[in-house]
Amino acid sequence: MTERFGQSEEEVVAGAAGSPTLDRTSARHAAETDKRRQILDGARSVFMASGFDGASMGEIAKAAGVSKGTLYVYFDSKEALFEALTLEEKRGLAEALFQLDADDPDVRGVLTRLGQSYLVHMIRPDHVAIIRMVIGATEKFPRFGQAFYEAGPAQGVTRLAAYLDRQIAAGRLRKADTELAAKHFLHLCQAGLLTRLLFAAGGPVKEAEIGPRVTEAMRVFFAAYGPEE
Repeated sequence: MTERFGQSEEEVVAGAAGSPTLDRTSARHAAETDKRRQILDGARSVFMASGFDGASMGEIAKAAGVSKGTLYVYFDSKEALFEALTLEEKRGLAEALFQLDADDPDVRGVLTRLGQSYLVHMIRPDHVAIIRMVIGATEKFPRFGQAFYEAGPAQGVTRLAAYLDRQIAAGRLRKADTELAAKHFLHLCQAGLLTRLLFAAGGPVKEAEIGPRVTEAMRVFFAAYGPEE
Protein backbone atom coordinates (compact mmCIF):
# COMPACT_ATOMS: atom_id res chain seq x y z
CA MET A 1 0.00 0.00 0.00
CA THR A 2 1.53 3.34 -0.98
CA GLU A 3 1.28 6.42 1.22
CA ARG A 4 1.44 10.12 0.44
CA PHE A 5 2.08 12.64 3.22
CA GLY A 6 0.90 10.10 5.78
CA GLN A 7 -2.20 9.01 3.85
CA SER A 8 -2.95 5.62 2.35
CA GLU A 9 -3.71 5.38 -1.38
CA GLU A 10 -7.41 4.79 -0.61
CA GLU A 11 -7.50 7.91 1.55
CA VAL A 12 -5.87 10.01 -1.16
CA VAL A 13 -8.37 8.79 -3.77
CA ALA A 14 -11.31 9.25 -1.43
CA GLY A 15 -10.14 12.75 -0.57
CA ALA A 16 -9.83 13.65 -4.24
CA ALA A 17 -13.27 12.31 -5.00
CA GLY A 18 -14.80 14.62 -2.46
CA SER A 19 -12.58 17.61 -3.21
CA PRO A 20 -14.14 21.02 -3.86
CA THR A 21 -12.38 21.15 -7.25
CA LEU A 22 -14.00 17.94 -8.46
CA ASP A 23 -17.35 19.00 -7.03
CA ARG A 24 -17.12 22.28 -8.94
CA THR A 25 -16.14 20.43 -12.12
CA SER A 26 -19.10 18.07 -11.80
CA ALA A 27 -21.46 20.93 -11.14
CA ARG A 28 -20.13 22.85 -14.14
CA HIS A 29 -20.51 19.79 -16.38
CA ALA A 30 -24.09 19.27 -15.18
CA ALA A 31 -24.88 22.93 -15.84
CA GLU A 32 -23.41 22.72 -19.34
CA THR A 33 -25.44 19.59 -20.04
CA ASP A 34 -28.62 21.31 -18.85
CA LYS A 35 -27.86 24.38 -20.95
CA ARG A 36 -27.26 22.24 -24.04
CA ARG A 37 -30.55 20.46 -23.41
CA GLN A 38 -32.29 23.82 -23.04
CA ILE A 39 -30.88 24.97 -26.40
CA LEU A 40 -31.85 21.74 -28.15
CA ASP A 41 -35.40 21.99 -26.79
CA GLY A 42 -35.67 25.56 -28.07
CA ALA A 43 -34.20 24.59 -31.43
CA ARG A 44 -36.63 21.71 -31.74
CA SER A 45 -39.65 23.98 -31.36
CA VAL A 46 -38.32 26.48 -33.93
CA PHE A 47 -37.23 23.88 -36.50
CA MET A 48 -40.53 22.04 -36.17
CA ALA A 49 -42.46 25.27 -36.75
CA SER A 50 -40.30 26.83 -39.47
CA GLY A 51 -38.20 24.05 -40.99
CA PHE A 52 -34.46 24.29 -41.48
CA ASP A 53 -34.44 27.14 -44.00
CA GLY A 54 -37.06 29.18 -42.15
CA ALA A 55 -35.36 28.99 -38.76
CA SER A 56 -32.80 31.53 -37.58
CA MET A 57 -30.27 31.40 -34.77
CA GLY A 58 -31.88 34.51 -33.27
CA GLU A 59 -35.27 32.79 -33.08
CA ILE A 60 -33.68 29.68 -31.62
CA ALA A 61 -31.84 31.68 -28.96
CA LYS A 62 -35.09 33.43 -28.02
CA ALA A 63 -37.02 30.14 -27.85
CA ALA A 64 -34.27 28.57 -25.73
CA GLY A 65 -34.08 31.55 -23.38
CA VAL A 66 -30.38 32.19 -24.00
CA SER A 67 -28.34 34.90 -25.67
CA LYS A 68 -27.02 34.42 -29.19
CA GLY A 69 -23.52 34.52 -27.71
CA THR A 70 -24.33 31.58 -25.45
CA LEU A 71 -25.94 29.74 -28.34
CA TYR A 72 -22.79 30.04 -30.43
CA VAL A 73 -20.65 28.75 -27.56
CA TYR A 74 -22.47 25.42 -27.83
CA PHE A 75 -23.18 25.33 -31.59
CA ASP A 76 -21.16 27.33 -34.07
CA SER A 77 -23.78 27.25 -36.82
CA LYS A 78 -27.42 26.48 -37.53
CA GLU A 79 -26.25 23.42 -39.48
CA ALA A 80 -24.37 22.02 -36.46
CA LEU A 81 -27.38 22.60 -34.21
CA PHE A 82 -29.80 20.99 -36.66
CA GLU A 83 -27.57 17.95 -37.09
CA ALA A 84 -27.13 17.52 -33.33
CA LEU A 85 -30.87 17.75 -32.75
CA THR A 86 -31.91 15.28 -35.46
CA LEU A 87 -29.21 12.78 -34.53
CA GLU A 88 -30.24 12.86 -30.89
CA GLU A 89 -33.87 12.33 -31.82
CA LYS A 90 -33.21 9.35 -34.06
CA ARG A 91 -30.48 7.74 -31.96
CA GLY A 92 -32.68 7.92 -28.88
CA LEU A 93 -35.51 6.22 -30.73
CA ALA A 94 -33.27 3.40 -31.98
CA GLU A 95 -31.89 2.83 -28.48
CA ALA A 96 -35.35 2.83 -26.92
CA LEU A 97 -36.95 0.46 -29.42
CA PHE A 98 -34.23 -2.06 -30.18
CA GLN A 99 -33.26 -3.28 -26.71
CA LEU A 100 -33.62 -6.95 -27.65
CA ASP A 101 -32.76 -9.85 -25.36
CA ALA A 102 -30.81 -12.22 -27.59
CA ASP A 103 -31.36 -15.08 -25.14
CA ASP A 104 -35.16 -14.77 -25.07
CA PRO A 105 -36.43 -17.93 -26.82
CA ASP A 106 -39.88 -16.45 -27.48
CA VAL A 107 -39.06 -15.04 -30.92
CA ARG A 108 -42.69 -14.39 -31.78
CA GLY A 109 -43.23 -12.52 -28.54
CA VAL A 110 -40.07 -10.42 -28.97
CA LEU A 111 -40.89 -9.49 -32.57
CA THR A 112 -44.54 -8.79 -31.81
CA ARG A 113 -43.60 -6.36 -29.05
CA LEU A 114 -40.97 -4.74 -31.26
CA GLY A 115 -43.41 -4.37 -34.14
CA GLN A 116 -46.05 -2.77 -31.95
CA SER A 117 -43.68 -0.32 -30.25
CA TYR A 118 -42.05 0.47 -33.61
CA LEU A 119 -45.37 1.46 -35.14
CA VAL A 120 -46.49 3.41 -32.07
CA HIS A 121 -43.36 5.56 -32.25
CA MET A 122 -43.29 5.82 -36.01
CA ILE A 123 -46.80 7.26 -36.31
CA ARG A 124 -46.24 10.01 -33.76
CA PRO A 125 -46.87 13.38 -35.50
CA ASP A 126 -43.62 14.84 -34.15
CA HIS A 127 -41.63 11.89 -35.49
CA VAL A 128 -43.20 12.24 -38.94
CA ALA A 129 -42.50 15.98 -38.84
CA ILE A 130 -38.83 15.38 -38.04
CA ILE A 131 -38.47 13.01 -40.98
CA ARG A 132 -40.07 15.57 -43.29
CA MET A 133 -37.75 18.23 -41.89
CA VAL A 134 -34.63 16.15 -42.49
CA ILE A 135 -35.73 15.24 -46.01
CA GLY A 136 -36.33 18.92 -46.75
CA ALA A 137 -32.83 19.88 -45.60
CA THR A 138 -31.01 16.93 -47.17
CA GLU A 139 -31.07 18.28 -50.72
CA LYS A 140 -28.91 21.20 -49.59
CA PHE A 141 -26.96 19.27 -46.94
CA PRO A 142 -26.73 15.58 -47.93
CA ARG A 143 -24.80 14.72 -44.78
CA PHE A 144 -27.94 15.41 -42.71
CA GLY A 145 -29.78 12.57 -44.39
CA GLN A 146 -26.81 10.22 -44.22
CA ALA A 147 -26.21 10.89 -40.54
CA PHE A 148 -29.91 10.60 -39.71
CA TYR A 149 -30.15 7.29 -41.55
CA GLU A 150 -27.05 5.84 -39.87
CA ALA A 151 -28.15 6.90 -36.39
CA GLY A 152 -31.70 5.63 -36.74
CA PRO A 153 -32.82 3.16 -39.41
CA ALA A 154 -29.40 1.60 -39.95
CA GLN A 155 -28.80 1.25 -36.21
CA GLY A 156 -32.18 -0.38 -35.71
CA VAL A 157 -31.57 -2.87 -38.53
CA THR A 158 -28.13 -3.72 -37.13
CA ARG A 159 -29.54 -4.44 -33.68
CA LEU A 160 -32.43 -6.49 -35.02
CA ALA A 161 -30.10 -8.43 -37.34
CA ALA A 162 -27.88 -9.31 -34.36
CA TYR A 163 -30.93 -10.67 -32.53
CA LEU A 164 -31.96 -12.72 -35.57
CA ASP A 165 -28.42 -14.11 -35.87
CA ARG A 166 -28.70 -15.51 -32.35
CA GLN A 167 -32.09 -17.05 -33.10
CA ILE A 168 -30.76 -18.72 -36.24
CA ALA A 169 -27.83 -20.10 -34.27
CA ALA A 170 -30.32 -21.48 -31.72
CA GLY A 171 -32.40 -23.11 -34.47
CA ARG A 172 -35.43 -20.90 -33.89
CA LEU A 173 -35.27 -19.37 -37.39
CA ARG A 174 -33.96 -20.69 -40.69
CA LYS A 175 -30.65 -19.53 -42.11
CA ALA A 176 -30.93 -16.23 -43.94
CA ASP A 177 -29.36 -12.87 -44.66
CA THR A 178 -30.33 -11.34 -41.32
CA GLU A 179 -29.76 -7.74 -42.37
CA LEU A 180 -32.25 -8.23 -45.19
CA ALA A 181 -34.59 -10.17 -42.88
CA ALA A 182 -34.53 -7.31 -40.37
CA LYS A 183 -35.44 -4.82 -43.10
CA HIS A 184 -38.20 -7.13 -44.30
CA PHE A 185 -39.73 -7.33 -40.84
CA LEU A 186 -39.76 -3.58 -40.25
CA HIS A 187 -41.13 -2.84 -43.71
CA LEU A 188 -43.79 -5.51 -43.31
CA CYS A 189 -44.93 -3.85 -40.10
CA GLN A 190 -45.34 -0.41 -41.61
CA ALA A 191 -46.22 -1.60 -45.16
CA GLY A 192 -46.64 1.82 -46.72
CA LEU A 193 -47.86 3.49 -43.57
CA LEU A 194 -44.92 5.88 -43.32
CA THR A 195 -45.37 6.96 -46.94
CA ARG A 196 -49.02 7.71 -46.22
CA LEU A 197 -48.11 9.78 -43.18
CA LEU A 198 -45.32 11.69 -44.91
CA PHE A 199 -47.76 12.80 -47.58
CA ALA A 200 -50.51 13.50 -45.01
CA ALA A 201 -52.82 11.17 -46.92
CA GLY A 202 -55.66 9.15 -45.47
CA GLY A 203 -55.92 10.83 -42.09
CA PRO A 204 -54.27 9.87 -38.78
CA VAL A 205 -53.50 6.26 -37.93
CA LYS A 206 -55.88 4.67 -35.46
CA GLU A 207 -54.47 2.60 -32.63
CA ALA A 208 -56.71 -0.26 -33.74
CA GLU A 209 -54.72 -0.50 -36.98
CA ILE A 210 -51.48 -1.42 -35.24
CA GLY A 211 -52.34 -4.89 -33.94
CA PRO A 212 -53.60 -6.30 -37.25
CA ARG A 213 -50.64 -4.85 -39.12
CA VAL A 214 -48.15 -6.52 -36.79
CA THR A 215 -50.08 -9.80 -36.85
CA GLU A 216 -49.98 -9.88 -40.64
CA ALA A 217 -46.29 -8.89 -40.66
CA MET A 218 -45.56 -11.79 -38.31
CA ARG A 219 -47.46 -14.22 -40.52
CA VAL A 220 -45.53 -13.25 -43.64
CA PHE A 221 -42.18 -13.01 -41.83
CA PHE A 222 -42.43 -16.49 -40.30
CA ALA A 223 -43.62 -17.95 -43.60
CA ALA A 224 -40.30 -16.83 -45.03
CA TYR A 225 -37.95 -17.11 -42.04
CA GLY A 226 -39.59 -19.50 -39.58
CA PRO A 227 -37.71 -22.65 -38.54
CA GLU A 228 -37.54 -25.37 -41.14
CA GLU A 229 -39.75 -28.33 -40.31
